[in-house]
Amino acid sequence: MPNQPLPENLRRRFQVDTVDEMWHKNLTEGNIRMKKYRHIYGMFPSNPRCVNCHRPFAGIGGTLFRNLQGVHKSDKNPRYCAGCHSFTSQFPGGTEIELTMLFVDVRGSTTIAERMDTLEFSRLMNRFYEAVINVLVQADAFIDKLVGDEVTALFIPGFAGEEHARRAVEAGQTLLRVTGHYDPGGPWVPVGVGIHTGTAWVGSIAGAKGDAADFTALGDNVNIAARLASKAGQGEVVASEATMNAARIETDELEKRELELKGKSELVSVRVLHAR
Repeated sequence: MPNQPLPENLRRRFQVDTVDEMWHKNLTEGNIRMKKYRHIYGMFPSNPRCVNCHRPFAGIGGTLFRNLQGVHKSDKNPRYCAGCHSFTSQFPGGTEIELTMLFVDVRGSTTIAERMDTLEFSRLMNRFYEAVINVLVQADAFIDKLVGDEVTALFIPGFAGEEHARRAVEAGQTLLRVTGHYDPGGPWVPVGVGIHTGTAWVGSIAGAKGDAADFTALGDNVNIAARLASKAGQGEVVASEATMNAARIETDELEKRELELKGKSELVSVRVLHAR
């Protein structure tokens, strides 16, 4: 995608020259421009409000900002307003950043579906989605996709913070807990989690007419995270060595595996966190 220059007024406002640079600053530092107004926005009632800029979502303040600025909750993480996490409506584009990606899916979903009627299985999956999304939202991850029996999330440093890798690993362990993998009776839904840290392109994809489409991450490291999830057994968090190093987590007591991943010529080293 071409790196478009910003209009002069936006160059001064964001202190960058191009759309890609604006995206990079937004994704690595958070929306600095919006943070400047936190004190002012915080004076308007009432909670809940965006955790980044403090613009309210509810009450008189929420109504005012919706009418004047079109403020609404982000569909990627409702703890943020849409304006704080992206510029997809005005500036389709993106940039390469280092982030942590988490994939969680239901183990043996085909077999589970065969044993249930359609309504019962749909209720199970809705419960799975709700439990997983609640954990990831509280960890300040952005929900990338809900596809079939899988949820993918992005831990972006500008929002999850510099400790994005550690927060992803902690979220992975929490996902095992909320799905019952630590319970004596076993999980109410069996899941496996894959986590990887690396550089990927993050942004919004423009459609054929130039309209902004989905906000997502693309690249080889995204594929690695997905394939790690496919290698995770029931009740396992499989995290790459890159993630564990970035998270500065002691790994001496953790199981180590060397995995062969599709499309990779070399084995990928991972550490495994078990529910048991």
